[in-house]
Amino acid sequence: MEPISGKKIFNALKNKDCIVLACNTRIIPGVARGIFRAAKDMDAALIMELARTECNQHVGYTGLTPETLANKLLEVNKEIGHDVWALHADHIGLKTGTKEEMDDTKGLIGMQIKSGFTSFAIDASHLFNFEGKTPEEELKPNIDATIELGKFIMEKKGDNDFGLEVEVGEIGRKDKGGMVLTKPEEAVVYIKKLKEAGLDPDVIAIANGSTHGNVYDNEGKLIPLVSIDIERTKEIARALNDAGYDVKIAQHGITGTPLDLIKEKFPKGDIIKGNVATLFQNIVFDALKKYHPELHKEMFGWVIENKPIEGKKSEEVFGKNGKYSVKVFFDKIYAMSEKCKQEIEETTYTEAKNFIEAFNGKGTASIVRQAK
Repeated sequence: MEPISGKKIFNALKNKDCIVLACNTRIIPGVARGIFRAAKDMDAALIMELARTECNQHVGYTGLTPETLANKLLEVNKEIGHDVWALHADHIGLKTGTKEEMDDTKGLIGMQIKSGFTSFAIDASHLFNFEGKTPEEELKPNIDATIELGKFIMEKKGDNDFGLEVEVGEIGRKDKGGMVLTKPEEAVVYIKKLKEAGLDPDVIAIANGSTHGNVYDNEGKLIPLVSIDIERTKEIARALNDAGYDVKIAQHGITGTPLDLIKEKFPKGDIIKGNVATLFQNIVFDALKKYHPELHKEMFGWVIENKPIEGKKSEEVFGKNGKYSVKVFFDKIYAMSEKCKQEIEETTYTEAKNFIEAFNGKGTASIVRQAK
């Protein structure tokens, strides 16, 4: 089953109290199959995605390109047959906004479109004018870059039938005062300017206290992620709604967030897309450690030597930077035993079902099918 337009999924569910599970499938064996099975059994709309750093035309740190990712996912889903899913280009990131970077980004987008991607996340949140006197002035570099890339996607696709995620506020950025959060007025101004330029965003990613990857305390111990500012998230959703913008929120950095917190506190309906990535990578690494200890030891050693973090214990270094070893050990990882792959699949299946349940996502695929 091929992916459908992300816009169809977002439009069908934008007034429902649910969140669509969005999975960064950095490592395919076992993981993709477990996720697709869970979504089909739960009748849940699904998003499969990888970010620019993970998967690009130069081969990201997952060892995948847009084409190889799409082909592998289609191959897995051919047997399972889940029909309500989108293939999403997560974090099409810009760091400088130079012509060279923009041209390279357009090359990536062209490859993603050719590979069958049906949804795109433009992330120009790093482009920020710190000398600006108003939110509009501060966000102008982000706004201009997002408009240019959004129009490029429309031109290359020849229509507006694709999911569009945009981003205001750099996720995980800190200053002397702590985590920097997106302000409601920033989100409103940002969407206003994009709408005026002819873009039609479905979702907006915000900085609301989340962070990508595993989270550790000062002693290097893995801890739950409980830093997401629920009230700020609601304020931004309310401000967008009051301004007349039917744009929902994409919640990034959910790995480690307790399921009870998601069930009881997450404002489903305000948040419509929930990204889970590192969890699935952790599952693979744990299985490799069990079934292929020598390979895991080799990967661990490579990360400690090549991706060190000053002042951090080795377990935390691997927990944060282990992802960079995937491309280096790609062939060995993909040659894992069937027992290892099966354990990954079953664990992934269980975890994906747990998130779909916590997101109130069961039955959402039927809603999308019935939507006009």
